[in-house]
Amino acid sequence: MTDIRTDIRLGDWVGVYAPSWLRPYLRLARLDRPIGTWLLLFPCWWGIALAADGFPSLYFMVLFGVGAVVMRGAGCTFNDIVDRKFDAQVERTRLRPIPSGDVSVPAAIAFMIFQLSIGAAILFSLNRLSISLGVAVMLLIGTYPFMKRITYWPQFFLGLNFNWGALMGWTAVRDDLHWPAILLYLGGIAWTLGYDTIYAHQDKEDDVLIGIKSSALALGGRTRPFLFLFYAVAVVLWALTGWAAGFGLIYEIALVLVLGQLFWQAAFVDTASQPDCSLKFRSNRWTGWILLAGIVAAHVF
Repeated sequence: MTDIRTDIRLGDWVGVYAPSWLRPYLRLARLDRPIGTWLLLFPCWWGIALAADGFPSLYFMVLFGVGAVVMRGAGCTFNDIVDRKFDAQVERTRLRPIPSGDVSVPAAIAFMIFQLSIGAAILFSLNRLSISLGVAVMLLIGTYPFMKRITYWPQFFLGLNFNWGALMGWTAVRDDLHWPAILLYLGGIAWTLGYDTIYAHQDKEDDVLIGIKSSALALGGRTRPFLFLFYAVAVVLWALTGWAAGFGLIYEIALVLVLGQLFWQAAFVDTASQPDCSLKFRSNRWTGWILLAGIVAAHVF
């Protein structure tokens, strides 16, 4: 059962199966809500698949999968530490582990360091170029939680962060960096602008009251045409990705399906409904799978 006024799902696997002492940490790492991990992981998998000569490396797919889990968890932990006072004032986030008092700030910091240690071990198993990219993105990760205080476009900075794996997935396989990976990354940023604007509409009333900025507030009633714009830019850039990689019809078919899924979001999202915004946001898992399948199929066939 889910209380739509909060993002804590009552009766989920964490509440039912996890030991009571572990539950707050699993929720702090968002293991109870894996959609964010998927949205971080898919660009990594796209980059790995794009760089492959045939089927993508299972080793790198698994390695980046573990990395996405721990780095998303570390990022969420850091974000919750920084935003704990704001989260306590927002109905959807007030029951999160830190504002609710289930996890202290020192304990959250220790947990974040633990997750970062696992992420660092994975990073340093990669080649030198990938390590350099991994170190460089830490600046973006560190500044993102503060963007909502100074700009109405923190979603753009989230896009810079969440799609970095497209570059690292490519470099991990090829140990170089070329246009297909760069275009894939840029398309991912536009995609994130769309889906995270939908996500931000869930909190817009509370955000106004506490002084938090977002693209949802910047766009307001103009959100729908901008969603069409963001998603159109994403698909065009992904089409250029396929062109740069020498892909053909099979990839183009996948892109048409991606376009249909994104069009459905933009056309039918009800930005006044928190449950519908959540549904459309979570549907981006399908975008990730379809594009991944298109890249793999374009290589194999």
